[in-house]
Formats: sequence, C-alpha cells, structure tokens
Amino acid sequence: MISFAGKMKVLVALGGLVVLSACAAQYRTHGYLPSEEDLQQIVPGIDTRASVEDMIGVPNAAGVLNGAGYYYIETEVRHFAYQKPKVIERTIVAVTFDETDVVQNIATYGLEDGRVVTINRRVTQTTDGDISFIRKLFGNVGGISAAGLFGD
Repeated sequence: MISFAGKMKVLVALGGLVVLSACAAQYRTHGYLPSEEDLQQIVPGIDTRASVEDMIGVPNAAGVLNGAGYYYIETEVRHFAYQKPKVIERTIVAVTFDETDVVQNIATYGLEDGRVVTINRRVTQTTDGDISFIRKLFGNVGGISAAGLFGD
C-alpha cells in the first residue's frame, strides 16, 4: 500500500506534467492552398474562371473590384501559453483575370510581401438610450386592445 506522502508525490508529479504540457506551443493551419501540381495545370490566356474553380476549387476570397481575382489563403498560427496567437506563416496564391474572365496571371505572396492594414470598426449608435431588453419586450403590452386586433 502506498503511503500518504507517496500519493502526494504522485499527485505533484502528475500536476507538473499537466503544467508542462500546457506550455507547449500549438500550431494551427487555417485556409486552403492548392498544390503546386494543381497550379501548374492552369494556363494563363486559356483557362477561365470556371475552369480554375474546376481544377483547384472555389477560392477563400475574391477581388472586390468587379471580381478581379481569386485568392487562396493559408495561414499558420502559433498558440503558446497565455500569449496571444501569432501568425508565423501566410501564403496567398492570387489568380487574376482579365475583363473576359480569362486567367491573366498567377502570383504567390508570403507574409514578408504583406503589409499591415488597420481595420476601422465603426459602431452605429442606437437611439434607444438606456432602455433595457425587458422594458422593450413589455413596453407594448398595455397598448394592445381587442378592438384593435379584430377591427371596428
């Protein structure tokens, strides 16, 4: 039989293992990036928007100006202990099209090619003021009459 001191040593050792395993960095990959072999199948000047979708799939994002291009994005993020997640690698494959939806160019960009874009979050203020949800919910209870429901 194990003594009380022996049980405590085992519990402390197990607790130490749990703490150490929590400090290991975790890497997560987000997004989709077509393989190099699939990209080699696309021929600029011949393939169209539809054939690109058939060969390498639907993109993660598309260009905002008249659907100017397809963007396939893959990001690797490192999560470590209490620190905020950090992007350690990002690859973007941009397939651009001309005005007739024929492939114009295929380019690959990395994290070192990017630039930081600040996102401006605008919040629309409501005119409700300090009215709570419950007050809004029950605010019209007394305003309904049977005559109003069934007409005159």
